[in-house]
Amino acid sequence: MATPAQSQPDPSQVAADVLSLRKALAPDIRDYRADAHRGPYLVVLSGLPGTGKSYFANSLGRRLSFLTVGSDRMRKTLVPQPRYKRSEHIRVFAACHRLIEELLEEEYRVIFDATNLTEGFRRPVYELSARAGSPYCVVGFTAPGSLVRERLRRRSDGLFPDDYSDADWRVYGRLRPGQEPIQHPHIRVDSSADIAPAVDQVLRMVKTACPRQGP
Repeated sequence: MATPAQSQPDPSQVAADVLSLRKALAPDIRDYRADAHRGPYLVVLSGLPGTGKSYFANSLGRRLSFLTVGSDRMRKTLVPQPRYKRSEHIRVFAACHRLIEELLEEEYRVIFDATNLTEGFRRPVYELSARAGSPYCVVGFTAPGSLVRERLRRRSDGLFPDDYSDADWRVYGRLRPGQEPIQHPHIRVDSSADIAPAVDQVLRMVKTACPRQGP
């Protein structure tokens, strides 16, 4: 699979797609609370399907307001019946990356919920964070295969109606050999255990990096 850094769609397509994604996120943006800690911050999630990324994002969002840019949700906004082709991946991630950069420039806190399995996919996220002048942290996820398989089975059975992912056990097996170690300092989460300490750690990092008090 080509990484976003290797190929990009037409800039006008990216701009149009970002507008579509902003419309999809409009209710979240309206509900966003600045809380006491202001300033941009990016939380980058990385892990195979079924390892608990979205659950972690929801848990974090219940503690402090974030805008979550989830690649599965964004994909279905742009491509209601996705085919998961190379050109589609490039289009979706180009739009997600540009949207995240804009949101950080506007001083929102953002969670990027995507597999982000290789350095080729993670590097553009680090770079856009630097351009936006935003601190960030990376959270890498694992879970035992038996637990992942059960989670993906339940997803396929429609037990998670708010889940936008189509990934099943076959997709997990296809992606797993291509996963690369995270080279940056990061928080490691085994989602078969209590994730609360990792959520607390991210919150401490955000509040340390964004200490400015609201009016």
